[in-house]
Amino acid sequence: MNQKLTNYLNSIFTPYDGVKSVTELKADLLSDLQERYTELRAEGKDDETAFKMTVESIGDIEETILEVANLSRSLERQVQINLSAINLQESDFAGVTLHKGKFKVNEMQGADFAGADLTGSSFAASNASEANFDGANLTDCTFSTLDLTNASFHKTTLVRTHISTSGLDGATFKDVKLTDVTLTKADLRKTIFENCIFNGVDFKLCDLRGKSFDGQTLIGVKFDKSALNDVSFRGATLKNVSFRLPFSVTNKSYLAFKTVCFDGATMDKLTYAALKGLWVADLSKVTVI
Repeated sequence: MNQKLTNYLNSIFTPYDGVKSVTELKADLLSDLQERYTELRAEGKDDETAFKMTVESIGDIEETILEVANLSRSLERQVQINLSAINLQESDFAGVTLHKGKFKVNEMQGADFAGADLTGSSFAASNASEANFDGANLTDCTFSTLDLTNASFHKTTLVRTHISTSGLDGATFKDVKLTDVTLTKADLRKTIFENCIFNGVDFKLCDLRGKSFDGQTLIGVKFDKSALNDVSFRGATLKNVSFRLPFSVTNKSYLAFKTVCFDGATMDKLTYAALKGLWVADLSKVTVI
């Protein structure tokens, strides 16, 4: 009777042979039907009655199979378009879905990626100045050796995004929650962060001199050997934030950190204790929670 159930499913699924998701659905369904048939036989039903009741138990499955097949085929037909080393200046990518796309050695000045889903994509050695990433999904994206001068990131999704050795003068991050983002060897002195939340962000070897984090929220943030001269955290909220100063044979790093302002900041006990242990930060106007 198992063969009879298999033959029955084969008659339904044959038009979709080779579609991976449909094949998986078929295997799962066959297992369920065999279990159902065994239960009916155990209840005393004869072979033909048990078979008929088993088949009827799945109802009209053809529509479901068709939907699964169409979705799977649509995904399988997606072509990996080579967008590297071509001129994409002012190109319109607004609202597109492109996962794991590769943009390398491109001219993308003024390109519009607003609202696009670019999950897992990589951008390298390109000019993306004045590009618009407003509302885009940049989860797991990598930006390396990129010119992002005056680029816009308004309400952009930044999760596990990596930005390294890239120019960010005038780049604006507004109403953005940066989650597990890594910024490496980036000059952020003229980068604008407005109404942002930094959650699990790593600043590695970045130039943050004169940077203002006033009123911002920083949770689980690491400042790893970054230049922090005259950085301001006025009115900011710091929780589990750590500072690893650049190595120097003199007191240069400590003297530079002495210029960091924490006036009016609110921080947890761990962050406060770590800062106090550096002996140079003025924490007299900090509120500890």
